[in-house]
Amino acid sequence: MTLELDRDRISAVVDAVADRLDGDWILIGGGLVALWLEPRRVTEDVDLVGVTGSGSDRLALLGLARDLDLPVEALNSAADYFVYKNADWREQLEPFRTGAKGRIFRPTATLFLLLKVSRLSDEDLTDCLALLDRARTDGLTIDVARVAAALAVVVRHDDEARQRRDQLQTALTEFDASK
Repeated sequence: MTLELDRDRISAVVDAVADRLDGDWILIGGGLVALWLEPRRVTEDVDLVGVTGSGSDRLALLGLARDLDLPVEALNSAADYFVYKNADWREQLEPFRTGAKGRIFRPTATLFLLLKVSRLSDEDLTDCLALLDRARTDGLTIDVARVAAALAVVVRHDDEARQRRDQLQTALTEFDASK
């Protein structure tokens, strides 16, 4: 049976991380989408990356999953690889929540898109389009050229994947033109 976390459960997990775990964390993926962009979004796991990148961060997160009566895979820190691939990732963080012991950050709109572009599944595309809507509404800055360049180098082998890439490229162009 697949675990499905809704907005309320994701919020409780994020609050628990900020209240019980020391340090700074980055919330990305479907968990962030549910809390920031699309309240109806559900996810199988909450992607949280420790800013220090230490193994102790990962172990603390897994221990918290157990304490919250969640399977360890429900709190995922493996996305750190994709975050750390971006040389300026530390400058691409925005405060999101603060708790008794820790702080939760979210990626900027640009970093969010960069993280989604490499896979760009149907759900990733939906998330990217929701982000572009939020960016328009809230006046968020996006480095469209950087995201478009990253999108252009992603190899797509099937027609559906190319269509998703083209759809996001069109949405980025429209976003850029609307500024």
